[in-house]
Amino acid sequence: MTRVFNFSAGPAALPEPVLRQAASEMLDWHGSGMGVMEMSHRGKEFISIATEAEALLRELLAVPSNYKVLFMQGGAIAENALVPMNLLRGKASADYIDTGEWSKKSIQEARKYCSVNVAASAKASGYTSIPPRSEWQLDPNAAYVHICSNETIGGVEYFFTPDVGDVPLVADMSSNILSRPLDVSRYGLIYAGAQKNIGPSGLTLVIVREDLLGQPHPLLPTAFDYKTVADNESMYNTPPTYAIYIAGLVFQWIKAQGGLAAMEQHNRHKAALLYNYLAQSSLYSCPVAPDCRSLMNVPFRLKDSALDDAFLKGAQQRGLVQLKGHRSVGGMRASIYNAMPLEGVQALVDYLREFEARHG
Repeated sequence: MTRVFNFSAGPAALPEPVLRQAASEMLDWHGSGMGVMEMSHRGKEFISIATEAEALLRELLAVPSNYKVLFMQGGAIAENALVPMNLLRGKASADYIDTGEWSKKSIQEARKYCSVNVAASAKASGYTSIPPRSEWQLDPNAAYVHICSNETIGGVEYFFTPDVGDVPLVADMSSNILSRPLDVSRYGLIYAGAQKNIGPSGLTLVIVREDLLGQPHPLLPTAFDYKTVADNESMYNTPPTYAIYIAGLVFQWIKAQGGLAAMEQHNRHKAALLYNYLAQSSLYSCPVAPDCRSLMNVPFRLKDSALDDAFLKGAQQRGLVQLKGHRSVGGMRASIYNAMPLEGVQALVDYLREFEARHG
C-alpha cells in the first residue's frame, strides 16, 4: 500500500495511527461484537465513546467548566445561520470582521436574521491581511462579534485574540482549532467543522458559554437549539456517531504527541520550512502579509500560470496531491494540518526546488 501526502484543505488527512486503530476496531469495538457505526447512540458502549471524546477535548483545550461542548451536524456552513438564531437573544444586530471567503459567507447568511455591521474588512488588501484591531468600528450594543480565525482559502490567520469588551466573541475555528493552545475563556462561542484537524466530515464542534444559552429565534428548529443540545448531552437526535468516535481517537493522538503546545511547535516548524523556501524563490510567491500567514493553509502562485498544469501533474506523480488552489482564487495551496508530517512538507519543498530548477 502506498500512501500519498495529501494537502487537501478538507476533508483532510488523518493521522495514520488513528486510521489503523479504526481499521482494527471496524468489526468489533472493544469486545462488543459490534462496529461503532452499528451502535445505538443511547447504548452504554457509544455513550462511553462520546463521554471520553468530550473529556479529552476539554483537557486539550482546558475548556472552563461554565462552557458546554456540543457535538452537532451541518458543518460551519450551518453554524452561519445557527449562531445568529441562537445568540441574538432579542438584539437587532451583530458585528462581523470580513477577512475572506468564509467571513463573507458568514456575513451573507447572518443578514437573513439580523442587521450586520461589518466592523472591519480586509477587502482593500485583496484579503491578504487582517485589519488591525485599532481600526475596528464595533457596536457596543451588538449581540456578538464574529471572526473567522483562519481563512482556509486565503491563508490568513489571527495570531491574537481581539479584545471586544463585554460583547461575546464568536469564532469560526474550523481550520485551525487544536493546532495550538487557545484561551477558550476569551470567547463566547467557538465552532468548527471537523474535517480539518478533528476528524471526518459530518461532525461540527460547538463550545459555548452557558450564559449565552436560551432565548433562541422562535423559528429555530429544536434540534439546533444549543440549549436543547446541551441539556441532552448532544443526544437529542442521533449525532454523527462514527465521526465522534474518530474525533476521540484524534484527541487521544494529539494528547500522545504532547498536547497543543507540541502541536504548535510541530506546525510552526512545518510552516516555516515551506514559507522560507517560498520567500527566497524567484518562481513562486505567497501573497499573504507575513504577520498573518496561516500555519494551516499556505497559498502560493507560480510567476507564470501557464506552468500550473505541469506543476500539478509533476506533484501528482510524486505522491503530492490536492495542491490546486481554491477555484475562487486560483494558484496553489498546501494545507498542512496537524496530521501532515514534517516529511510531507519536506517532500513538497524538495519538489518545489526541483521544479524551479527546470522552469525558473
